[in-house]
Amino acid sequence: MSDPTPPLLLASASPRRRELLGALGLTFRVAAADLDEAALGAGLPPERAALVVASAKAAALGGAGGVVLAADTMVVLDGEVLGKPASSEDAASMLAALRGRAHDVVTAVVVRANGAGGHAVRRSTVRMRAYRDDEIAAYVATGSGLDKAGAYGIQDEPFRPVEAIEGCWCNVMGLPLWTAFRLLGGFGCRAPRDPGQVFARCATCPLVEEEPA
Repeated sequence: MSDPTPPLLLASASPRRRELLGALGLTFRVAAADLDEAALGAGLPPERAALVVASAKAAALGGAGGVVLAADTMVVLDGEVLGKPASSEDAASMLAALRGRAHDVVTAVVVRANGAGGHAVRRSTVRMRAYRDDEIAAYVATGSGLDKAGAYGIQDEPFRPVEAIEGCWCNVMGLPLWTAFRLLGGFGCRAPRDPGQVFARCATCPLVEEEPA
């Protein structure tokens, strides 16, 4: 008889991460850690900052038992981290700065269980289309970008701000799914479905064969 899957806790309030993780068929609870993420990552390079924040999220909930999955995503333009916008005006400013240009999206994934842990950091390059000012205004008015780093969601309709991606699509949504799938499997959380069975884009993802660091 196979060992039961240990209880899984997602240390994130992000509906995008819940959607992605749930697509694998895993059962999990959601609990967001109350942390000053900006202060934790201040002054650090993006990859390091994302890992520090994700690690802090995992550590904050590590006493809950079972397996904890945490992640942190950062949008990086010209070496500057664009976090979640503080206001509608801030969101519009971010979207204007990103328009027609390429930027990077960095996500750190951390898994902890029984005092042990594993992690990986993934980077994707995103090119935005040359959307108009009125499109920015209409999107910002919906409030959809206010809870997202860089003030946008790759999946948001009808704005669809992204023109092209180099790297993992799910990474830009906030959780590189193949990376999470493998990290969780290493701690006994074996998903009923792998990402390639759920999303067509995951079947051709460059992370299909890439192992966690």
